[in-house]
Amino acid sequence: MKSVKWGLFRLEDLFDIVGTKSLDSNAIDFTNVGINFVGRTFENNGIQGKIQRRNFEPNESFTITATVIGNYKYVKFQTEPYYCSQNINKLTPKPIIKRWNYKIAYYIISSIQKFVSLYDGQQGGYKLNDIKNHKIQLPIINSDLDFKFMEEFISVVEAERVSELEAYLLATGIKDYTLSKEEEKVLDKFKNIEWGEFRLGVLFEKIKTKKLSFKAEELQKQIIGEYTLPCLTSSFKNQGLNYFVPKDDGITILKNVISIPSNSDIYRAYFQSNEFTVLSDAYAIRWIFNGVKLLPNQYLFAVQCINKVTDLSIYSYKNKLGGWNVVKNKYIQLPIKNDNPDYEIMDTLISAIQKLLIKDLVLYVERKNK
Repeated sequence: MKSVKWGLFRLEDLFDIVGTKSLDSNAIDFTNVGINFVGRTFENNGIQGKIQRRNFEPNESFTITATVIGNYKYVKFQTEPYYCSQNINKLTPKPIIKRWNYKIAYYIISSIQKFVSLYDGQQGGYKLNDIKNHKIQLPIINSDLDFKFMEEFISVVEAERVSELEAYLLATGIKDYTLSKEEEKVLDKFKNIEWGEFRLGVLFEKIKTKKLSFKAEELQKQIIGEYTLPCLTSSFKNQGLNYFVPKDDGITILKNVISIPSNSDIYRAYFQSNEFTVLSDAYAIRWIFNGVKLLPNQYLFAVQCINKVTDLSIYSYKNKLGGWNVVKNKYIQLPIKNDNPDYEIMDTLISAIQKLLIKDLVLYVERKNK
């Protein structure tokens, strides 16, 4: 890194940057096969699902998508044709980028992501001319882009991440991805599961927490000294835990509960399995129905059911969902047995899904290590 020479480049000199023709994400019918639909989401490379071909051509593959709206700060590399939801720009490499693959794309995306992340929801996002005129630093050699360095740099980062992932899998003992008979049975009969509706206020209660005297700008964003306890805000990054406070007797410490934002652009619930406290614009709830103490997998199941009624694109800073006084009156569906939640199915299904996901991770690590 010390011997690398750097050049400053306007993004418009590197890419053709245009706004994409958009589809209303609230009026989309997803299909099992079709063209990728890229929305304002972080998961699955921004791909919300597949849709049928429209009466206009999809965007080209091997291009970059960058969201405009501030709180959806996602920049992704699309390797297949795709349609878009609202407020997404497309970046297509110009001839100056003589070599183009996922490693080059990921290297450049890291700089574009920094630009996009400068904007928050209240600012309304960046303008097209803003991103076109933004300048980024890239490595150069003989006045040309140093593609070899970019590829080697990403290769090193990949190797480090794979090593960390392998160590995590070994430390947690979750390398076993073989499904049990019970897990296979639940997956096989998933379509025939009986479901029932439950009001959230009957299933959960909001936990009272002591108000903190801190403001977010006064706090540390990483563990430093006595600042060791994560605290919850309305952010969806890192499950809303982006600040740390000192851990003392005057703070409400929570664990194994569900957190939900109360003033946000995204109302996504999370299961918090580690200790934390609440700072602002969010709250925590715990299961109270029939006095049952939920297991972590059962909480994870419930989170997904809650997000089906809270984590919706219709809610934003301009159209707020509201706090627990609103959410507690919403209904979710859960698998039932004798008119009560089927806790066994909730636990077993999440266990099966985890193994299916871990299988992909384990196989990915094995491929990278060959």
